[in-house]
Amino acid sequence: MSSEEFEKLHEMYKSLFEELKLMPARLLRSHAEEKKSLLRAFEERKGEAEEILQGMEDELQDAPQSFKNPMRTKLRLYQRDLAKLQRDMKNSNPGSAKSDGVYSSQNQQSTHLQSQRALLLQGTQSLNNASQSIERSQRLAAETEHIGTDIIEELGEQREQLDRSRNRLVNTGENLSRSRKILRSMSRRLMTNKLLLAVIILMEVAILAAVVYLKFFRR
Repeated sequence: MSSEEFEKLHEMYKSLFEELKLMPARLLRSHAEEKKSLLRAFEERKGEAEEILQGMEDELQDAPQSFKNPMRTKLRLYQRDLAKLQRDMKNSNPGSAKSDGVYSSQNQQSTHLQSQRALLLQGTQSLNNASQSIERSQRLAAETEHIGTDIIEELGEQREQLDRSRNRLVNTGENLSRSRKILRSMSRRLMTNKLLLAVIILMEVAILAAVVYLKFFRR
């Protein structure tokens, strides 16, 4: 319920009712043509007042119970006041058959106009509801699009991170391969050096043995 809309309708009704209250007295002082015009104006204003009361009733549908009950009582009083004004208008009009016929005809026209206004109000309300629904759908679509864009950007950043990580892994693998080659080369060189050192040691031992043999045992 919109309290602002309800108060707006309430003020509109009070203004219309104040105008309607003056019409029975004006009708007594009017001539035949003026009476017809006043009767038409009264029926039109009364129809508008009834539509406003219906709008106030609709606004009360979702109102809190503590507010709804007293306002519905007030609406019933307003409806009763309108009915009393209508009786006053009829009593203020000389009760000839012709006048009654005019009043009845004007009343039927007013009822028809009121029905058309009610249908128009209902159509307008449905259109407003559809417009609000479309606006909500558009906002939801925009939010969804924004979220989707953020997700795509985040996925793009994650892909770049994965590509960088893969490149680092490839570089690390290449570095490891080079390191293994260097280690194998160093291992082969170490083995070669060990063999050369062993051969040199053996040669030195052989030479030393030959020197000892020639010096001490060959005389």
